[in-house]
Amino acid sequence: MIRSDAELLRAHLDGDRRAFGELVDRHSSYLWTVARRSLDSREDAAEAVQDALLRAHQRAAGYRGEATVRSWLVRIVVNACLDRHRRNQARPAVPVGGTEFETLPAPRDPIADHELHLVVQRALAELPVEQRMVIVLVDLLGYPVGEVADMLEIAPGTVKSRGARGRARLAELLRPGARETVGEAR
Repeated sequence: MIRSDAELLRAHLDGDRRAFGELVDRHSSYLWTVARRSLDSREDAAEAVQDALLRAHQRAAGYRGEATVRSWLVRIVVNACLDRHRRNQARPAVPVGGTEFETLPAPRDPIADHELHLVVQRALAELPVEQRMVIVLVDLLGYPVGEVADMLEIAPGTVKSRGARGRARLAELLRPGARETVGEAR
């Protein structure tokens, strides 16, 4: 019998040692996607997801059932990403001799698609983190504005304005001729 997310969370709270692991297995790739699109590096994304899952495990009793368990987990991941971003701003990482640690998956389509993906990722990285989070959650992952407002603990109007400003900035960064300069000022 397949248990619902809420049943798994309740079972975890009741002492079922496998329930939380099942919940993680069910949602880990989605949570990874949220973190990866929100942060600049794979390492930061991995640490944010790990931090978020630890918090969720420890604070499962705090789940109030106002949103789906998946949305609750996404909110915790988003908060972990924001924490990691703030930490990186306070202590920026120093690149190691120009070595590129990140390897991206092989493109499904021609090289142009791969290059476009990189340009879009760089352009997203140029946005302020508040705008980037809204773009990732609303535009890339398809969450409704109201749910994103709840996740980020801001007003729906703020979600809309951050999204509009973020989209406008992305449009500037991605317009023909601007592509070559995205990410060079870093």
